[in-house]
Amino acid sequence: MTVKEAILKVLEEQKAALTYMEVHDKINKHSYIDWSNAKTPSDTVAAQLGHFIRQNDTRIKRVKGKKGFEYYLSKFEKELNLSEIIEKETETKKTVKSKSYQERDLHRLLSSYLKSQDTYSKTIFHEKSANSKDDHQKWIHPDMIGINFLNLKNKSSNSLMKVINKSDAFNLISYEIKKEIKSDYELKKCFFQAVSNSSWANFGYLVAFDISQNLMDEMERLSQSFGIGIIELSANPYESKILFSADFKELDFKTIDKLCEINKDFEKFINQTETMLIAPDKYLKGTKKEFEDFCDTYFTTDSDIEKYCKEKNIPFEEEGKTM
Repeated sequence: MTVKEAILKVLEEQKAALTYMEVHDKINKHSYIDWSNAKTPSDTVAAQLGHFIRQNDTRIKRVKGKKGFEYYLSKFEKELNLSEIIEKETETKKTVKSKSYQERDLHRLLSSYLKSQDTYSKTIFHEKSANSKDDHQKWIHPDMIGINFLNLKNKSSNSLMKVINKSDAFNLISYEIKKEIKSDYELKKCFFQAVSNSSWANFGYLVAFDISQNLMDEMERLSQSFGIGIIELSANPYESKILFSADFKELDFKTIDKLCEINKDFEKFINQTETMLIAPDKYLKGTKKEFEDFCDTYFTTDSDIEKYCKEKNIPFEEEGKTM
């Protein structure tokens, strides 16, 4: 029996909403899986449950409860008292610590969302750049750079400048990240910073964790006018939303060269991109592994996400939200 089959069997038998640990314990109790070769079986269960959700598998849903995310079979939804689970969570919610999280703490959440969309990402530390104390640097550097490989088999050229002209090779994406956008002034300031920082890329995105709903009309207007996309980042990165999609544009090689000159991480990302594109088939697996190791880390389980948010004081509880 596979882990997926064991999870479905437990939820079928219990006809209840269970945490990943409760599912894991039921699997052990009935010996549905031989965990003798597994190092962290509970994490395996958590990862598979998260996979169900991310893949929009209609058989399984989840709700945020007192004990964390609780999973159940969607066919039992009407029989379960899910509102009681939600109410208990609301009643027992702890007061958020006064210490706030840092903007850069959001990078790992974004990298996790992007990885689920087959996009590799890397934080660009502007403080490592030449002339990093120059305040104008923030209008040049993206917070994160991303790449979506569209066709790794198309590797007939031997330089980035050549393969980069192949429209089916990849897309380079720029991300400007903010904790919150609450006012029209904040929106304008953040938006045009994103416009400036993404001038070199195929796509540019403004990403924010907390966005005022009153700004949606103006966001849409700006996005349509300047082609910058907007992403609403969620504490559970897989629930993040692209509010407005970015428009495609050709790469600006002069700005890419400038960024490579002043920032080593940016330069290495571009060089690694070239290596991925021109690597012979027999070296592609190793090259891909090296590239992944260079890129930002990302989460693999829901439990790790919750733990991280608690440690960083990132609000992760959304009342009444089910999936």
